[in-house]
Amino acid sequence: MGDFTTREEVEKVYRQRASHYDRASSTLDTLGFGYNRLRWEAVEELDLKPGDAVLEIGCGTGANFPLLEERIGANGRLTGVDLTHSMLNEAEKKIKTAGWTNVDLIHCSAKDYEFPARGFDGVLSTFALTLEPEYDAVIAGIASALRPGKRFAIADLKLARGWRLVFLPFLLPIMRPFAVSLKLAPRHPWESMKRHMEELKMTEHLGGYLYVASALAPQLK
Repeated sequence: MGDFTTREEVEKVYRQRASHYDRASSTLDTLGFGYNRLRWEAVEELDLKPGDAVLEIGCGTGANFPLLEERIGANGRLTGVDLTHSMLNEAEKKIKTAGWTNVDLIHCSAKDYEFPARGFDGVLSTFALTLEPEYDAVIAGIASALRPGKRFAIADLKLARGWRLVFLPFLLPIMRPFAVSLKLAPRHPWESMKRHMEELKMTEHLGGYLYVASALAPQLK
């Protein structure tokens, strides 16, 4: 798999891991990564209301769907975009089991998704966007797709600073099966959020190896 730096390699990794992705994610929680807590925190940042339309970029198996559905209700609309059919198949199982009728699943890369102008009341991405090489263009699209005053929230991985780098040799092998490598370290989505959006908020977790960030859609000119 090399360094998992290309879209094709990332797609292969998640196609192979789709059927046990949720189980692996739960294992990381058991090890203290707190993925579920960060997902909840990112969703809370969106401040969604019943009837809202929300977009998730890199929705994967739909792990965030219950959190989002709880907030937007049956009259809301949820759109999930993901790179792999296999992950979307797992998401479809959750949709059928829960009986949700307000979810649209779209198979494409984040880069290739056509963002509707001012079409969403919130946009979410968790543990996915850093894997997209053209994340800056994606965030620019997200900014254009949000209605004024609405938020984009992300939870993802980053490289810690200072003495906490001592933990990197232990953490990297744990994250490698999720297509994570040091090649991703220069990718800073929060900087793109600051450039394309307004009122950036950011909190670090796990000693700076994880973070949650949110920002407001720019005002109409």
